[in-house]
Formats: sequence, structure tokens, C-alpha cells
Amino acid sequence: MDATITAALRKLVDDTVHASLSTLHKGAPALSMTPFAVMPDGSGLVIHVSRLATHTNDMLAHPQVAMMVMGQPGSSESPLSLPRLSLQGLAHPCLPDDSAYGAAKAAYLRRLPDSEELFSFGDFSLFTVTVQSARLVAGFGRAHAISAAQFAQAFAASDNDQPLGV
Repeated sequence: MDATITAALRKLVDDTVHASLSTLHKGAPALSMTPFAVMPDGSGLVIHVSRLATHTNDMLAHPQVAMMVMGQPGSSESPLSLPRLSLQGLAHPCLPDDSAYGAAKAAYLRRLPDSEELFSFGDFSLFTVTVQSARLVAGFGRAHAISAAQFAQAFAASDNDQPLGV
């Protein structure tokens, strides 16, 4: 993945704090919205969801999910050229005793500090969505397939670079 595509991917994710989340609910697709952050190693996204929400039970029953991050309306001349990232992944609970929990929670709170209070609510928990594949549309006619490894490389922290989106 070249530097231009990586920059477009990182800008879109950094500029957008919420994603559409698609789950399987009683055999049919269901769509909801959730704030997100990127895992520090770039392996996927982290979301903080309530057990009272339908999508949480859907993810527990069927971990295969899809997510879409889209540029803000008005950021493009045409809706067809809005930047967008769609990804497919596996959602898993990230429990406090999980080795990734500290990093997932820290990434989420760096991105969404106002949500700290929700961590004291008993029905909220973290889920990680491990990216399996993604597709970036960086504008009209500029679509790019992105592998899980390329996604991770675009967001993984390095010594000189704080990743965007976290």
C-alpha cells in the first residue's frame, strides 16, 4: 500500500469517531452506530458497548461483523466521492483479565475521553473487532482493497509516530 493510500486511510479514520456496525440479528442484517478507536497494534478497532444493546448480543451469537467509517457529509462535492472505509472482521469481548484490555481501554479513552464514566457502568464492555479485510474508497473511482496486514501496518505505533485514530 503506497503512502498516498495510507495517508488517506489514516486521515479518514482520524477525522471520524463513529462507525456504522452491521451485525446479524435473527438471521437478518442489522445496522447501528458506535464510537470506535484503533487498537495500538493496528490489528483492529475497539468499541465500548452495552449488553442492553441488540448489537452486543448479536456479536456474542455471531462474531462476524462489518463496519463502515465515512467522511462527513459536505466534505466532498458529491456523495459518491465521500471517503469511506468498509471492513469485515470478527468481534470478541475484551474482558478486564484479557491481556489486550489495558491497551484497548487506553486507546478508546484517548480517542473518547468523555466516555470514561461509562466504564463504571456494569452493562458496558469492550469488544475488539479484528480486521479480516477492508476496502477504502478515497474518492470517486479511487477504491483500494486493504488486507488485514496492510491495515495493521498503517496504524501500528512506531517509535517516531503516534498512530492516528487512537
